[in-house]
Amino acid sequence: ELLFKGVGRMLENAWIMVLTIFVINIVYVTLSTTRMILTLKGYRYIAALMSIVEVTVYVVGLGLVLDNLDAIQNLVAYALGFGTGIIVGSKLEEKMSLGYIMVNAISVESDVNQLSNILREEGYGVTDWTVNGLAGHRQALQILTPRKYEKKLYDRLKEIDPKIFIIAHEPKTIHGGFWVKTIRKGKLFR
Repeated sequence: ELLFKGVGRMLENAWIMVLTIFVINIVYVTLSTTRMILTLKGYRYIAALMSIVEVTVYVVGLGLVLDNLDAIQNLVAYALGFGTGIIVGSKLEEKMSLGYIMVNAISVESDVNQLSNILREEGYGVTDWTVNGLAGHRQALQILTPRKYEKKLYDRLKEIDPKIFIIAHEPKTIHGGFWVKTIRKGKLFR
């Protein structure tokens, strides 16, 4: 009976250790992923503060694994926590939706102003011009929007023109223009 209680405690402690290592690594990698994204988007002070917590969590997690290398499940928990942390960090970044997206769209609509005017009325920053493609004249648009409205913009473009061609990228620097001033005054998408 004593033997069973001792084995039970060891198994319980082993599972607690595995779960602890797994959760610590999810937290560490989530912080790491988020910090890297914040750094790339110019939020360096927030990223620096986040790195203090990140490195503390990392040292604790790695210490637990290194102190218990005799148990393979701890290494497996560390690796699974690492992979899960990348997914969680990426999802968190999607939810935060920091920054802006520049969408280049080419429409087959013949009315050059119709699509542009609809989008401008909805609050998007739009520059448009007529271009020539393989099948003739097209309307080219450059549309600037906060990332949190990215999906809404794609859906709206496809609703207006189901055959629209869309390419998007994240601008590194934005300077000037009426739209940037509108954003700073908080008047976008009211």
